[in-house]
This record gives sequence, structure tokens and C-alpha cells, in this order.
Amino acid sequence: MVNSQSWIPHEVDVERPNPARMYDYYLGGAHNFAADRELAEQALAVRPALARSARLNRRFLNRVVRYSSELGINQFLDLGSGIPTAGNVHHIAQQRDPTARIAYVDNESVAVAHSTELLAGNDYATITKADLKDVETVLSAPGIAGLLDFDQPIALLTVAVMHFIPDSEAPWEIFQRYHSALMPGSLLALSHCTVEGLAPEWTKVAELYKSSTTPVYPRDKAELERFFTGLQLVKPGIVDAIDWHPDEGEQETERSGFYAAVARV
Repeated sequence: MVNSQSWIPHEVDVERPNPARMYDYYLGGAHNFAADRELAEQALAVRPALARSARLNRRFLNRVVRYSSELGINQFLDLGSGIPTAGNVHHIAQQRDPTARIAYVDNESVAVAHSTELLAGNDYATITKADLKDVETVLSAPGIAGLLDFDQPIALLTVAVMHFIPDSEAPWEIFQRYHSALMPGSLLALSHCTVEGLAPEWTKVAELYKSSTTPVYPRDKAELERFFTGLQLVKPGIVDAIDWHPDEGEQETERSGFYAAVARV
């Protein structure tokens, strides 16, 4: 857990909870503040399985990276990458290919500061501070345009991030604009929180997030299908995160609260 350390960016409001730092707390990370932990504990009191859901979502990310690598894709653009914890994209991709290129993007100052520290000396991984909604800025940023070759397939990762964009800001259009920048053979991965078919406690958790810096907007399966217009979904399509290419011997019965899918360009 982080206290008043000199490396913390001056613009960080440590008194207001932030979803990226709350997610870090759920995953057992150390880069969160008292306000983050307080709201996270309120959410856990309503839905104790929330920390499990975060871990299941992270395992989905891990499987997507391995799946992409097995297809020969060695470039990754991770939007809303969050605070690095064990099993991050570059750890997995560079185990298979030490020259795999990973461009992380986040707009949360603690996530960017810690990523910068973690990636020092890694010539094939960068962190860019940017708002993923500003597609042109992201794609032209030195850490992305100078690292990734957009004439070759790229795995675009939007894991647990699009649900922070309200309908009024057209998340589906943003997703499609990134799709338009990718070559055939690329993959687009998405996980997104939902309350569809889940206990009322999940809706109460979403209400709690309204007091954070970034409210959450759960969506149902039909709304998720809009992200993939014109794309070929990899089987089994849009499913709970626990059901997307589970590892052998991996058995989960309780739903994660995240829909997940991967599409091929």
C-alpha cells in the first residue's frame, strides 16, 4: 500500500478513489491509497466475490496474450492498462518472444508512474499517458507509433476499460476507430463488466463506483455485440470471462461478472 512517497505524481488526488487503484487493491497490489481501499472495501462488503472477479478478468487477459502469441502476433496495444501487477502483458508475451512489443496506454498518473519505473530498461515495452478516447493522439504517440508496426498484425487489448465510457461518448465508435487502424490478421480483445442475469448486489456495486473518479457503466450482451460489428468473433463468441478458452483443468462455476470476447480482423 502506498503512502506519501516522493514518486507519487503531484496531480494525483489521493483523497478521491480511483477505479484503477481499486482494481490494483482487488488484485493484491500495493499502489493504492486509503480512499481507494475504503471504497473497495465498501464494494467488497456488498459483493465479496468482486476480488475473485478481478482475478478472473486478469486470467482472461493472460489467456488472450498467450492465444495471440500462439498465432504469431508479437505486438500488443493495451488500452487502459492500469497499474502493473504480476502477469502483465509484457511478462507473458516476452516469455515466448523476448522481442515482443507492448505499448501500454493509461490516463491514470499512478499507473503511468509505476509503469515507467517497471519498464525501465525494456526496449520493447512503453507506457503512454493518454486518454484512449482520443484515438488519433494515442495512435500517433511516440511510444505507440515509434514502437508498433501497423503494417503487421497487432493484438488490441481493451480489458475492463470500455465500461468506464458512457453511451454519450460513443464507446462503440471509439472501438471501431481502433479496429480501422489494424491490419488483417490482427485481434481485438474486450472484457466488459455486466449485471445481466446477476444478483442485485452487482448493480449496487456499480452504484458505489459513482463516487469514484470514473463511474462504471455495465452493459448487456446485446450492447457488447455492437462493439464487434463487421468483425469475425473467435469461438466461443461473447461469453463470461471464465468460459473464454479456459486452461486445461481450470474449472469455475460462478460467473465473473465480465463478458469477454476476441475478434479477428
